[in-house]
Amino acid sequence: MDVRSLFARGSDTPSAAPGLLRKGLTLLVVVAVLWWLWPLRTVPTGHRGVITVGGAIKGIENEGFTLIWPWQSLSIFNIRAEEATVENAEGSTSDTQPVKVSLTVRYSIQTDKVAEVFEKYSRDGDLQSYVQTATQEVFKAVTARYNAPDLIAKRAAVSNDIVAALRGKLAIYGAQVINVDMRNFSFSQDYMSAINQKVTQEQLRLAAENKVRTVEAEQKQKVAIAEAEATALKAKADGEAYAALKAATAQAEALKIQNAALAQSREVLELRRIEVEKIKAERWNGELPQNIYAGAPVPFLNLNHEGAAKAGKN
Repeated sequence: MDVRSLFARGSDTPSAAPGLLRKGLTLLVVVAVLWWLWPLRTVPTGHRGVITVGGAIKGIENEGFTLIWPWQSLSIFNIRAEEATVENAEGSTSDTQPVKVSLTVRYSIQTDKVAEVFEKYSRDGDLQSYVQTATQEVFKAVTARYNAPDLIAKRAAVSNDIVAALRGKLAIYGAQVINVDMRNFSFSQDYMSAINQKVTQEQLRLAAENKVRTVEAEQKQKVAIAEAEATALKAKADGEAYAALKAATAQAEALKIQNAALAQSREVLELRRIEVEKIKAERWNGELPQNIYAGAPVPFLNLNHEGAAKAGKN
């Protein structure tokens, strides 16, 4: 190979480099221009696209792809739920007790208010500062309608009032309230001490009342037991008396029947005796016995002691 040809090829290499560089730069410029002029854009989920021309709003695009021409501008506007936190919001009750609370407000931009909010309040849907200010004002207005005890006892009602008032106030800014959380609800230290003392006294009172009710219940139970025992004893005594009465009645009836039977038996015996005497009299032949023994019966001889004495004298 010729040495001169090698030097000739080497001399051609530096002259090719500027051409490649120019081509590369031209390609980059074309890509940048195409990228800038490319009309297809994307609106993320949970957002809206605000199309403006020279600062004036020309349209609102939903999520997805959209065509944007070089003379138009696309701003991404958030309509998802956002949070605004208010720490230690201060208020005062109707009985002039200071109160503090921390609130978390969840809100979102109304879809039909995107253009209005973009034009007046926020270019991206962030209304946190407006929500915080409105929340503090609403909290003060609501707590002023309650006294301190009601503010504690009716916390659910207070929360509902805050949500209702805040919805009306934020509607001005095109926002809708999703919910409001209250936490760290507190009064002044002196008032909390007074509440604790009141609660303690109330607990003691309830304990005393419960003790009295317990004693009354025990006394009523004892009275009921005594009454039951007395009733049982009375019933037992009544039963025994009734049983004794029945026994005495039965015994008297038995004696009556027995006496009647005995009386009837005597009459029957007397009748039998008379019948026997009559038979003996019919069979007597008129002769008297030769010997009379003491106690031996003599037919038709029935002398009493007076007649016997007269017969002895004769």
